Amino acid sequence: MAIVRWDPFRDLMNLQDEVNRLFRRSFFRGVESPAAVETAATWAPALDMYESDDKLTVEVELPGLDAKDIDISLEDDILRVKGERKFSNEVKEENYHRIERAYGYFERNIPLPRKVDAEKVAASVSGGVLKIEMPKAEEAKPKQIPIKVEGEKKD
Repeated sequence: MAIVRWDPFRDLMNLQDEVNRLFRRSFFRGVESPAAVETAATWAPALDMYESDDKLTVEVELPGLDAKDIDISLEDDILRVKGERKFSNEVKEENYHRIERAYGYFERNIPLPRKVDAEKVAASVSGGVLKIEMPKAEEAKPKQIPIKVEGEKKD
């Protein structure tokens, strides 16, 4: 069974998105198509970050995006993932009944909890999930410290 993080504000954010979408469509009616207005909106793809003994891994949900549409950078212990999902104009907008997928520019700035070796960061995309693996810097890896016991006799 998968563990799903409960977010008490998710429904509130969805409601806000719907209200914003309603206002954009009302104010831009006749000026731009709703699809073009949606393209200008920003969105934030969901991500997971986890840590193992030797690396940090970030997985970002980016279905429908190609590697050329994504830009990844690392600066001052902040991982930046940005890009754009373009609205498909293959279907005429009057044929749409619902548009629920988010389109437009996105940027996620993720503060990293540990120092990483920037030279060895690797990224790959598979099944709509971007996976970024960042090996920890040597100073960030846990070190075992031996304990000396004083006053014991040596045989």
